[in-house]
Amino acid sequence: MTDALLVLEDGRVFRGTPYGAAGETFGEMVFNTGMTGYQETLTDPSYHRQIVAMTAPHIGNTGVNDEDPESGRVWVAGYVVREPSRIVSNWRADRSLDDYLKEQGVVGIAMPGTRALTRHLRERGAMRAGIFSAPAEPVEALVERVRQAPAMAGADLAAEVATTEPYVVPAIGARRFTVAAVDLGIKGMTPHRMAERGCEVHVLPATATYEQIMAVRPDGVFFSNGPGDPATADVSALRSVLEAKVPFFGICFGNQLFGRALGLSTYKLRYGHRGVNQPVQDVRTGKVEISAHNHGFAVEAPLDGPFDTPFGPAEVSHVNLNDRCVEGLRLLDGRAFSVQYHPEAAAGPHDAAYLFDEFCEVMSRAQA
Repeated sequence: MTDALLVLEDGRVFRGTPYGAAGETFGEMVFNTGMTGYQETLTDPSYHRQIVAMTAPHIGNTGVNDEDPESGRVWVAGYVVREPSRIVSNWRADRSLDDYLKEQGVVGIAMPGTRALTRHLRERGAMRAGIFSAPAEPVEALVERVRQAPAMAGADLAAEVATTEPYVVPAIGARRFTVAAVDLGIKGMTPHRMAERGCEVHVLPATATYEQIMAVRPDGVFFSNGPGDPATADVSALRSVLEAKVPFFGICFGNQLFGRALGLSTYKLRYGHRGVNQPVQDVRTGKVEISAHNHGFAVEAPLDGPFDTPFGPAEVSHVNLNDRCVEGLRLLDGRAFSVQYHPEAAAGPHDAAYLFDEFCEVMSRAQA
């Protein structure tokens, strides 16, 4: 088998060779600008139903190991690379990336046009796509099949990737706090970062009610990252948490749900933010952080100062310096806040790790 096609819903076609599993797959076509962390990207549940193109030209150099996955499986719908590494060069590697994708049934394509694809998506926006290994149908028929695939706007996906049963990540060392973490597509490193700070983390299904959240007697509540359109999510449990004045911290999808709970709207970004190099500014201090992102939706909120919510005044706490996108929200009384990016930094820079410390400080103040 020597031929594979990447077909976009607007009719653009890219030709390459099969990579990973053979077959066909459909999803939203997006790109990731990270030069590292491909294993964490593949296993991030936020990529559910998305075909991911890596903009770094050489992928697979360090192979795949059994320690770094962010969940128990690969979640991307398909994978696009420019030049797969021919050898694995890392002492921690257990297998090659190509073998891993085959094991997981992930259909991919290696092709010379990843730069052209990225430029196309930046101009036209993220769109539906399909990867086909040695297709027998004409291109016109493949384009029509891609157009019949479900769109990301309006997709309710969090429950498809979240745990179905609660579980506990114990504190590392002495337990200082109990955190109820609602799993909307949580990455494994996130509860680990809280456990490092003495948090016993009770991970709950995405459908957890307010009563189920409070049953663990939490010192704080956390809403995780996850896939899909935030407009489809029920935020009644989160509103009850805010009404009860329980300390709250949300990231990524959790930031979007926090915004909707505050009465704000969300919208779909043209091509999203995905990678480990997004510049974000803390509007309170002016400090700029380089941060890890994976989101295609954002919150619409005033950037010119505080605004009223049912839970008291709030403000935008962080903004993206590339496009002025809202990257964080907080209630002015200091008991609830969120960010759009990934402070657990797996993979990525550690500039935002302090946010877990801030969450602990909020819970500590609430205990006093």
